[in-house]
Amino acid sequence: MHAPHHPLLPSLTAPDGTDRPDALTVAGRDCSREQLLGAAGAVAARITGAPCVAVHASASLETVVAVVGGLLAGVPVVPLPPDAGPLERDHILRDSGAALVLGERGDGGLPVDIRQRADWSAPEPDGQATALLLYTSGTTGAPKGVMIPRAAVAACLDGLADAWHWTAEDTLAHGLPLFHVHGLVLGVLGALRTGCRLVHTGRPTPQAYAAAGGSLYFGVPTVWSRIVAEPSAARALSGARLLVSGSAALPAPVFRGLEELTGQRPVERYGMTETLITVSARADGERRPGTVGTPLPGVRTRIAQEAGGIGELEVSGPTLFTGYLGRPQATAAAHTADGWFRTGDIAAVEADGTHRIVGRASTDLIKSGGYRIGAGEVENALLDHPAVAEAAVVGVSHDDLGQEIVAYVVAEGVSERALIDFVAERLSAHKRPRRVRFLDALPRNAMGKPQKRLLPPV
Repeated sequence: MHAPHHPLLPSLTAPDGTDRPDALTVAGRDCSREQLLGAAGAVAARITGAPCVAVHASASLETVVAVVGGLLAGVPVVPLPPDAGPLERDHILRDSGAALVLGERGDGGLPVDIRQRADWSAPEPDGQATALLLYTSGTTGAPKGVMIPRAAVAACLDGLADAWHWTAEDTLAHGLPLFHVHGLVLGVLGALRTGCRLVHTGRPTPQAYAAAGGSLYFGVPTVWSRIVAEPSAARALSGARLLVSGSAALPAPVFRGLEELTGQRPVERYGMTETLITVSARADGERRPGTVGTPLPGVRTRIAQEAGGIGELEVSGPTLFTGYLGRPQATAAAHTADGWFRTGDIAAVEADGTHRIVGRASTDLIKSGGYRIGAGEVENALLDHPAVAEAAVVGVSHDDLGQEIVAYVVAEGVSERALIDFVAERLSAHKRPRRVRFLDALPRNAMGKPQKRLLPPV
């Protein structure tokens, strides 16, 4: 059965008279929706029939034009991180079979000119056709291409529009990279699908966010932490309708700092490249630190191998990918026998259906002395200490306990014993770290997520 042929970007293909010259602002440059559609039509005319195209995904209007051009033409789009090293770049291009790179000069690249115009009319591709091919890295092996169908993008964005009361009256502001789900799918295609104005700040600095004038802001925890550290910038966001955090758990002290400085509690949501966004707090619902809300419409969740109230989160529903490109075995291994996707994340569901993500199954579920302990809970307890700026907790093999809890912290003026006792006073005694290592900074990726596999050995 084929998915309905509804336009993925209806606000572009059916203008309603609300166009404005600054409908999109990216790194200080403005563009109307009419201009975007004309320039994207010119791209679509040049690439139609290609198996797929890569896009040099810098924070620019050219990236938006190139991605929309691919979507109009029904050609799968492969966003290339602009800072990708040669090995990663070559792997993505070779593995995807991308015919060319849009937005890049030389080496077979095809520059994008936002001044070009072309009318484009073609049937809307089938909903199960691949819209985006996003590359994601696991703990081992080369990055895999995640095939995201058009219908999944639409279902995700419509679900978030419902949860966040997101409409054409909003102004979305953010400065996130345009090669991830957060910055590209939510932060660009979401604005285009809902019809709201988009202000991409180029870089996600506190000053840029304060000046953006958004009603809806997207950020990752690192962005929000830096904003809280500059109270004047945070207070400038007090007129916004929603502050949304994702891509990693928002530390409880940052949550509370945003509430204190802006007068509102941030909305947290949960998703993965393979699933897009599946769970979110609602604009009209309760928002509690450490929780990510309830499933979006049509999404189902369950906890597998539950013990002590926590276990691996499995999901099914309309926002999921169709598979890993050219890797049927990896695709099969990522699903249960009855077709649910194994997220690899450890979660708990509270009595009211609210989800808590405890951490990754591979690194964040610690089995110590017969207890199952979520690293995220211990990390949040450590971050409640005023001397602790960053924290990462892991389980390390131990002859007696099976695993012992080891904390890596960025902190000043506090001892190992004081931090161990601090956690023991707030959580069960068996959840306290047995050892604490002090670092200058935690290793993080481009989205601000701590990279625990890069932590130094104990």
